[in-house]
Formats: sequence, structure tokens, C-alpha cells
Amino acid sequence: MTTKIVDGNVIVMTDEEIAQSDIEYAALQESNLDSEILNNRQNAYPPIEDYLDGIVKGDTAQVEKYIADCLAVKESYPKGS
Repeated sequence: MTTKIVDGNVIVMTDEEIAQSDIEYAALQESNLDSEILNNRQNAYPPIEDYLDGIVKGDTAQVEKYIADCLAVKESYPKGS
């Protein structure tokens, strides 16, 4: 048994409970990081209108630039494993 004071409250936990708590905390931290990465990606992607405009105009260079810009965002903000 381990005794901790958290936010002014005395908490008694077994070693197994502490280990589980650490695992859950690590998973939460990873989830928050994944959310941050996805948010950064969404904010960095070029507007879809650029792609659609290129398609409508038949502008291959504009479409290729849009795709390259999207791939650069994916590289800048890789998903966690």
C-alpha cells in the first residue's frame, strides 16, 4: 500500500492500482498528443477549394501543388504509431 496526498486528499493505493493509474495516464497523454497533431494538421492543410479550382480549370500544376502541400503537412505532423 502506498499513501499519497492528491489535491489535499489522502489516497491509499496498492502497487497494482498505481501501475494501472500510470498506464491510464500515459494513454491519456498519448491521446492528447494525437489530438494536438490532428488539430495542427487540420489547420495547416491548404483549402480544398484550391484543389477543386485546379480540377475545374484542368490545371494539372495547381492540382499537383495541392497534393504536394498536403503531403508536406503530413510529413510535418506525422501521426503517432
